[in-house]
Amino acid sequence: MIRVLQISDPHFGTQQPRVMAAALALGRQQTPDLVILSGDITQRARRGQFAAARHFVDQFHAPLLAVPGNHDLPLFNLFARLLNPYGNYRRAFGRNLEPEFETDQLLVVGVNSTRPGRHKDGEVSASQIERVAARLSQARPQQLRMVVLHHPVRAAEASDTSNLLLGREQAIPAWVDAGMDVVLGGHIHLPYVLPLYGRDGEAGRRAWTVQAGTALSRRTRGEVSNSVNLISYQPGNGAAHCTLERWDYDAAADGCFHPRQRTTLALNRPS
Repeated sequence: MIRVLQISDPHFGTQQPRVMAAALALGRQQTPDLVILSGDITQRARRGQFAAARHFVDQFHAPLLAVPGNHDLPLFNLFARLLNPYGNYRRAFGRNLEPEFETDQLLVVGVNSTRPGRHKDGEVSASQIERVAARLSQARPQQLRMVVLHHPVRAAEASDTSNLLLGREQAIPAWVDAGMDVVLGGHIHLPYVLPLYGRDGEAGRRAWTVQAGTALSRRTRGEVSNSVNLISYQPGNGAAHCTLERWDYDAAADGCFHPRQRTTLALNRPS
């Protein structure tokens, strides 16, 4: 079985030390095979914030796949935003803004949905859509196929529709039909799971959008706690599904992360 730990929107610069310690304890307990950072790693894209984030994720002693969020581009330093917007990000997490991770059981494709010219909104281009679809179509039958980006592709609440990814109407059907099982996102600090469909709608292929809350930041949304997602997958034995567990931080009880919701995500596989 493989385990993937999704950490989103930690917003280093606003991180909470006790929540960080609890997240690392969860990592030691669950020993993920991959840690995913789905954007807004920092609050203000400063070098020290990126360095603190890198030090934190290195303590999981697991492979890492990271993509930037809108907060990972300079906001007030307009000179840096114009000439070297990803400089501090790349110093900490490498030059590739759209990394991939692959094993016999897993294919993860990263997508950079940020744009230096946009303060908040995310976007995917036609070339990104085509690249990701082509990569997904190369996946092996036993692989769980995930796409990671920062911005959400479907809203659970009407107030979040303005935050949805630009270009999603073209991207999601293309990626679902190419074989995507799950797309991981963040940005709005609200965890939820919703189905996604290909070009044939509900009569065709289905995938899932998995949104994460903020993992470490004090910038929580309303009564929603800090949370992370743990995805488990065991291919073979005729089981075409993966399991999503949402782990919430409980400050009032013991200051630990606890499983709060478990969802079985059915995967479309040939019978």
